[in-house]
Parts: sequence; C-alpha cells; structure tokens
Amino acid sequence: MPYQLLALDVDGTVLDPEGQIRPAVQRAVAAAQAHGLQVMLCTGRRFRSARTVAQSLGLTHPLIVHNGALVKALDSGQTLYHCYLSPDVYQAGLDLLSQVSSPMLYIDAFHDGIDIITASSDQTHPFQQAYLQAVQPHCQMVTDISDPPLQGVVMMSIMAEESRLQAFRSDVQATLGSQAHVNVLANKSYQGSILEILHPSVSKWQALQQFASQQGIAASQIVAIGDDANDLEMIRGAGLGIAMGNAIDAVKAVADHVTLSNAEEGLAHALEHIVLKT
Repeated sequence: MPYQLLALDVDGTVLDPEGQIRPAVQRAVAAAQAHGLQVMLCTGRRFRSARTVAQSLGLTHPLIVHNGALVKALDSGQTLYHCYLSPDVYQAGLDLLSQVSSPMLYIDAFHDGIDIITASSDQTHPFQQAYLQAVQPHCQMVTDISDPPLQGVVMMSIMAEESRLQAFRSDVQATLGSQAHVNVLANKSYQGSILEILHPSVSKWQALQQFASQQGIAASQIVAIGDDANDLEMIRGAGLGIAMGNAIDAVKAVADHVTLSNAEEGLAHALEHIVLKT
C-alpha cells in the first residue's frame, strides 16, 4: 500500500447525520489500522469532544483539533503544537463579533477543565445559547472579556444563521486582513453555522503536513477524507483526497474521488473500495 497516513474529518465524515459512529465505519477504520495505516482525526472540534470520538474508534495518534490550531496527544492531552490567535487582533475581533453575538473564546486549558470563556449577555444568539448550555461544564462565564485570558486563545467564534454569517464573514476578513483567517462552517451538531477567527496560518493541512514530516511521511503518502470548507486544502494536497457524498461542491471539485454520503456509510465505502484496494 503506497499510503501511510489516513486523515479523517469528524462531523459529516466519521459521524452519521445523527452524530453517531456506525458499526460499518468502526470496522472499516479498524481494518485501515490493521493494514498499517496511521489514522488521525483532523477536526474543527475541541480536543475534549474529539478525544471521545478517537477513543471510540480505538485510535492512538495525536489529534488535530480546532481546524489545525492545536495538535494534542490523545492520552495525556499534552499540547504538541499550537498556533494561538495573535493578541494584536484580540480587541478588533471582539468588537466585530459582538455585532452579532457574544464572542466565545476557545482556550488551550484542557487540564484546567475549561475550553471556552464567554461573557454573559442578552445579545447571545439563541443558537449559541443552546450550544453553551450543552457545554456548560467546560465553559467559564465571566462578566467581561475585554482583557485577553492568561491561557492561549485558540480562536474566537460566534454562532448564528448561515446566511447572516456568510454575509458578515467578508466584513470580518476585510477588517482583520492578513492578521487572521476567518471560517464559516456548518454547525452540524446544533443549529445554524459557526464563524471562527483564527491565526492566519492555521489549517488542518498545515498541521497535518507538520505531523507527517516529523514521521517521515510525504504528502503523496497521505489519504484525506472530509466534507466541508475546512477540509478542502487537505483533500487537495493529499496524495489521495476523497470527498464525502454530502460534501460541499468546492470540496468535491478538488477531490480525487467522491464516496457515498455519511448517511450511507460513505467513509466505510471509501476505505473498503478505494483506500484498501489501492
């Protein structure tokens, strides 16, 4: 087999539309590992929630989380690589995001039990309120976030309707310019979409390449599978890029193959009929 590293998105790829790992997917990932592939999750999720998925799949390799802003050891939670948001964009980012909803600060503080810091506000969007309620055990509510927290800020984000955030994204990117990278992604586990502000060099592909180079693995030896805009670069750059059947058109356009959707166990199909037969 010419491939050594398998990079998997989580939501929309590993997980079905109900957020579950189907038995066929579990078996296919196990088979990939048995064939000698190193399997890594590359996700926009927080480490805490991505870790649960990785453990359910029986993975052992580090996790690429927050779209590449962090690489963390699965067992220990140690940060192996980070690319925190620059303090220079902190206040401008807060001012911009506050126009739509109360900003959420994602921080690198797994061992402190805190993933998110946000301020209590009547302006928090209802979609975001539902999310914060669900992650409440690892969310710190404060009265003021005007001063940066002591921990590294991985990203700032808000949640709202997709149409509203897509229209707002260009304004945020134009204001912050080359100092930040701005994503709008589907919020697959909750309602609406997510707008994220990250360090400009952050991407899943950048973090994946760095890990691969440390292992002596070339880009041509990587398989990447995903569905959303944050997967596009790694699917285009990998030796074998596979788009899920439920992927956005831009991702399908750069992929070498398009598999079935996550409702049809597309990841299992891709591994069994494309990757493991190569």
